[in-house]
Amino acid sequence: MAGRSKLKNDLRFAIDDCLSRSISICSGYLRTRSSDSVSIQSSILNRNSSIVNRPWLAAGLACCLFLTPLAGVELQRFEYSADAMGGVFSLALYSGTRAAADAASAAAFVELRRLDHMLSNYRADSEWSKVNRDAAAQAVKVSRELFDLLSACLEYSRRSEGAFDITVGPLMKAWGFHGGSGSIAEDVLLNHVRTCVGYQHILLDPEGCAVRFDRDGVEMDPGGIGKGYAVDRMIETLKQHGIERALVSAAGSSIFALGAPPGQEGWLVDVHGPDLACCTADPLLLKDESLSTSGISQRNFRSNGLIFGHILDPRSGYPVRGVLQVTVRAPRAIDSEAWTKAFFVNGQGWSAIHIPGGFRAFFCSEAGRRPTCEWLP
Repeated sequence: MAGRSKLKNDLRFAIDDCLSRSISICSGYLRTRSSDSVSIQSSILNRNSSIVNRPWLAAGLACCLFLTPLAGVELQRFEYSADAMGGVFSLALYSGTRAAADAASAAAFVELRRLDHMLSNYRADSEWSKVNRDAAAQAVKVSRELFDLLSACLEYSRRSEGAFDITVGPLMKAWGFHGGSGSIAEDVLLNHVRTCVGYQHILLDPEGCAVRFDRDGVEMDPGGIGKGYAVDRMIETLKQHGIERALVSAAGSSIFALGAPPGQEGWLVDVHGPDLACCTADPLLLKDESLSTSGISQRNFRSNGLIFGHILDPRSGYPVRGVLQVTVRAPRAIDSEAWTKAFFVNGQGWSAIHIPGGFRAFFCSEAGRRPTCEWLP
């Protein structure tokens, strides 16, 4: 009995000391935790009635054993940005400490730089450029990652009936959009490069993990897919580092919302058309999904009173007319970015019929002096 009494006194002293140091933290923790977490803790305590029957013991053990390790973890918002792929990638995330936020964001930007070096068609030493340079002469062995990405691109091409096509590289150069602001393509040049455009010219060897072009002059352009893929990979990197709430944006054209800010149902994102006076949609709440936009307002030129944008129809070789902007909401950023091009090129009628389940598209088209915008479906 004396030993048991001494044990109780020692335990009570330890718990009283714990309570004196952490009661304020515990109370704050309880206010911020969900009811599910609290009920789980209660069920654990109820397994030992001899403890639960002592209110001071139950409260003390709840704080010392369950709450203290997580105490004081009030999520804070941290923001970062970096230049890559011809634009600014921005990142907002919530974390309990700056050290954890800095580590996660640093890893995400390391991943972004890796992809920039792999997918760039402006870097001679990139894996993408090596394929463009050598695949017409011989099969080029590539990494499994690039092979899988190219396979996905060809699938987007098939499903969009050729409206999305990464072989538009020669067309982008013919129209002056490769590193420039654009200019009218000469007919002779256009007739030549059109023979080199078409996803059917890309031949993939799954067993050898290799890529080959079936003719000279084929050139892939990552502009329609690279940013979306990079956003998805950055999100996966953040998740691997314990981040559950983040918003990654690639120059504002492709974003992904991971989780939701504390106390919110999702990330509030504005959707604007090319004319803010008449084409602003209601803000969207995004959670674990992406939003991508393709438009011609930033990259176009005028000729003979007409506006020519940088989004080209790979099948005709000419800039798309009549559509000004398309925004797509989808589960992944690679999906939303690819389908903005497919919808833009194929038009609103085709898109209304072929839009994948779970996707939404915001169409802005030319209509007199001001554009008209609406959601599909």
